[in-house]
Amino acid sequence: MTHHRRRVRQLFETLITAFGPQGWWPGETPFEIALGAILTQNTAWTNVARVIADLKAEGLLHPRALQELPQAELARRLRPVGYYNLKAARVHNFLAVFARFFDGALHQLDAWDTEVLRRRLLEVKGIGPETADSILLYAFQRPTFVVDAYTFRILGRHALVWDPCSYEELRQFFLDHLPQDLSLFQEFHALLVRLGKDYCRPTPRCQGCPLESWLT
Repeated sequence: MTHHRRRVRQLFETLITAFGPQGWWPGETPFEIALGAILTQNTAWTNVARVIADLKAEGLLHPRALQELPQAELARRLRPVGYYNLKAARVHNFLAVFARFFDGALHQLDAWDTEVLRRRLLEVKGIGPETADSILLYAFQRPTFVVDAYTFRILGRHALVWDPCSYEELRQFFLDHLPQDLSLFQEFHALLVRLGKDYCRPTPRCQGCPLESWLT
């Protein structure tokens, strides 16, 4: 086992011992999870949860219903998540490609190679790598790793990655040093987010952090 592989596994074990399972991503269906991944860009999850609950209450939490909703009307419903005009366009762009799969044909995606599906997601205007990997990992149940600002910050501060490091380089770092385990990838990402929110903030709160003495 290489040094980095051992350290990455130690990082996971330390966090899961400290925090326990996180049970991500919230959502009752693959479509709800994918929609949440698009809407949560640059906003708090509480705002996303509010919008999704309202859509569900109105009977609109369905790919065809949102696809048929005029973009301006969808944007009005997305106001709590911010950038609502932009996000309404992104949702429509996504649904233009993937609505039919969520509408009873999701199994057809089983034949798609994960990297091919990832490239197709990235071709959707407004879907970047983090959102694409979130949809892949949590909605489509594919073993990829989601990289976010917390990931860069935590691994950089604990000397596991170099600086500068690109999104794809950091994603590949996890793919190279962990077994291709869907549940492991989901849990690890959620634990890094928990650590980033609670302790490894822009101004770090090192006292009491599970990694306080991790480098020694």
